[in-house]
Amino acid sequence: MTKHLIIAGGGSAGWMAAAMFARLRPAPGTRITLVESNAIGTIGVGEATVPILQEFNRLLGLHEPEFVAATQGSFKLGIEFVDWGQRGNRHFHGFGDHGAPIGGVTPHHHWHRLRDAGRLADPIDAWSMPARAAAQDKFAPPEALRGEAAEYRYAYHLDAGLYARLLRDYAEARGVTRVEGRILDVARDAETGDLTALLLEGDRRLEGDLFLDCTGFASQLLGQRLGVGFVDWSHWLPANRALALGCTRAGRFTPFTRSTAHAAGWQWRIPLQHRTGNGLVYSSAHLSDDEAAALLQANLDGEAIGDPRLLRFTTGRRERFWAHNVVGIGLAAGFMEPLESTSLQLVQTGLARLAELLPNGPADPAIVAEYNRETTGEYERIRDFLIAHYCISQRAEPFWRDMAGMALPDTLAHKLALWDAMGRVPMFDLESHQEPSWVSILLGQQRLPRGRDPAADRPPLDSLATLFAQREAVLTTATHRLPPHDHFVARTCQADAA
Repeated sequence: MTKHLIIAGGGSAGWMAAAMFARLRPAPGTRITLVESNAIGTIGVGEATVPILQEFNRLLGLHEPEFVAATQGSFKLGIEFVDWGQRGNRHFHGFGDHGAPIGGVTPHHHWHRLRDAGRLADPIDAWSMPARAAAQDKFAPPEALRGEAAEYRYAYHLDAGLYARLLRDYAEARGVTRVEGRILDVARDAETGDLTALLLEGDRRLEGDLFLDCTGFASQLLGQRLGVGFVDWSHWLPANRALALGCTRAGRFTPFTRSTAHAAGWQWRIPLQHRTGNGLVYSSAHLSDDEAAALLQANLDGEAIGDPRLLRFTTGRRERFWAHNVVGIGLAAGFMEPLESTSLQLVQTGLARLAELLPNGPADPAIVAEYNRETTGEYERIRDFLIAHYCISQRAEPFWRDMAGMALPDTLAHKLALWDAMGRVPMFDLESHQEPSWVSILLGQQRLPRGRDPAADRPPLDSLATLFAQREAVLTTATHRLPPHDHFVARTCQADAA
């Protein structure tokens, strides 16, 4: 039985872990201690999220308006991609589908048929409710609407530091103890190799049964002390730098994240209530740090706040996520570039998986193996989705040519081959992104399949055209009913003035 759970490291990952296990204790009477040092900064680039964060907040009982106000947050219907695939291209990955199946066939097959017949010219985004609302900077939760227009989800933009502070207050109010200090070393059981204690500065010793490594890129416990190796994916995802920079709010207060492709990477834009978060992800082999800083600063909506902050990283994962009695969470377990806002998702799913599998006594090797299998699968499926954004590009710059010419993982190569043949996206186990997400990216970058589901040729063309026109009318009416994003925020979750 776990008597003392020790969380090494704070930030979003550490305090999410502390808050969740304060809510769902591994066993009655379990003590929870979090160790962090104010002298160690946090990464803080994960300010855009995906919809499952709603589930985490509901588990904790956080009230959405209070959470959004406390984190200076805003709402997110998806990601707008600008200049991906080729310059001038613009498409949207929304948190929703493109309509109900018709005759058991998903609508993008019918869209393909109508397009081939010259019966429509609009991109697939036109039948996405999140894309429609985002284009007009409108937002309300789906329960504000009815019918098929209400079948979408949403996420948040948030200040990760403020979110960690909110979760710290929550966790400490429920008995979590915070210890300030640096971790200098660990003590291990001579027979089993398990950790028995953290050795802290000031000649302090903190004994525990289960340790969560939330120490970020340093991976002090899992990587450094236990020697768990790192699986490097930079040959598929070679971007290895990010510059982060806030600016004053200006221009549109969008209910979406924007990702704009550049010659050697891409730039993010994340609108918060008190500022706009910006960053440039790039390959140092194709762009210098000085060139990247100049490019980022030249493409801000408002006045820069401070100087760009440089982050160096390697995309990949640990060979194992759970070793001995240590579980890596967040950046200590691996890093996926923030293209699809999966950073906090991987923290949340790692914690949920641990809570589900955590035994009352010592962990059976089969349990540890299953945790590692599932987590590996999730990372690999996200990896493939990220690579797909790059490898289908038609841009001519050296960085993009290299991405388009790379040898792909077998799983992704199979996905793209089947897509090219008949517009289907095979789903593997532990997929984070379902077919509508893949459709948004592939069709958004104009990767049109050669064929389609044969069943899509059965309905009369006139009937199909009528159904698509009807959905368009429904979405147009629904979007008209939604309030502007800034009005919704001001009315329901306005933050206090900074």
